[in-house]
Amino acid sequence: MHTFREVATAAYCPRKLYYRHRDPEADVDVPDRVAARRELAFRYDELLDTDAELLAAPIAVTPTQYRSRLGRLRARLDDWEGVADPDERDVHLAGRECRGVAHKVVDDPPRPSLVFAGDPPDEGVWEPQTVRLVAAAKALAWERGRPVETAFAEYPAHGVVREVDLTTRRKAAYRSAVRTADAIDGPPSRTDDRAKCDPCEYAADCGVTTRSMRSLL
Repeated sequence: MHTFREVATAAYCPRKLYYRHRDPEADVDVPDRVAARRELAFRYDELLDTDAELLAAPIAVTPTQYRSRLGRLRARLDDWEGVADPDERDVHLAGRECRGVAHKVVDDPPRPSLVFAGDPPDEGVWEPQTVRLVAAAKALAWERGRPVETAFAEYPAHGVVREVDLTTRRKAAYRSAVRTADAIDGPPSRTDDRAKCDPCEYAADCGVTTRSMRSLL
């Protein structure tokens, strides 16, 4: 059974998943910076109400922008209380195809919320994160025995929470990622998107050569 992380990686770069499978240190502890940003997702009300806490928090925008975004979220989001103060935190889920951790589970109706330490796109969510959200939603639906049609993506360093509809297109992206993960038994072809290679910890092993615009000219 694949993990949520594995199918998300398959959607991002199958070759990276291949090298991760071969890496005995791939599941090391979460970096401190990532953990600190994720923890913000459980402190929204505190950060809204306490200047000192907000000034010391590892946020990626100004305190004024951050508080403004959270204030709009609190006014707009029907499930603000469930997101800000969830009954269930770091819930281990196992579905028919995938398993992993939902950072939060918001009930009535049940929906998973995943917390991402990086930057959000201008709209929606990044495709690998979409795949991870669908995987979590399907696992939650399997365990609860009822449909789960939406999920939350949180980018707490930016004060951004997005409710994501699990559309046909998003479910198709998930199914494609599962098939990709199932099929990996050797190194897949290298990606044509070299921008993915720059931050990849396996770039040296992969043998991808990235070249600057200056060298190309």
